[in-house]
Amino acid sequence: MTFLPWTRRLAAPFLLSALAVAATAVHAHGAGETNILAQKVRATNGRFENVATATAEGYAPIPCASGITGGAMGIHYVNAAYLKDDVVDLSKPEAVMYEPMADGKLKLVAVEYITSKGPASLEGQLFNFNSAPNRYGLGAFYELHVWAWKKNPTGTFADMNPDVSCDAMKMAD
Repeated sequence: MTFLPWTRRLAAPFLLSALAVAATAVHAHGAGETNILAQKVRATNGRFENVATATAEGYAPIPCASGITGGAMGIHYVNAAYLKDDVVDLSKPEAVMYEPMADGKLKLVAVEYITSKGPASLEGQLFNFNSAPNRYGLGAFYELHVWAWKKNPTGTFADMNPDVSCDAMKMAD
């Protein structure tokens, strides 16, 4: 029984290290506030909080995108020129995403980077691959959502956000 205190002293640093790593992973996986790329996206693209800026810069809306198992991406305002050029530029996302609000306003929630050249990444963050055919009618492409303005419980770079809804669009119809 004399080895038990020695074992506890030896195991304690390893346990604390494991807990610190787990806490860091959970923290980085959550809100965009702690993710460096999300911070850069927010700082660089905050001008899109006003949807008029998006339209002035050549973005046009497509219908609100909902997930089949719940959640949504919101209304994408897409810049066709950026979509065609295949250039990934932090300050020129191919799509700017808004959640429709009950009062008729649109709230900026995320941006999406899209390219047909891959594998693609932005500042070390890998894009997701979408094969063709797909629901967007596009050829195969790589995409990266960055939930920089609205926390996504499934991750900063997940496609759908369970806390976003297209319901306000349905009420307006």
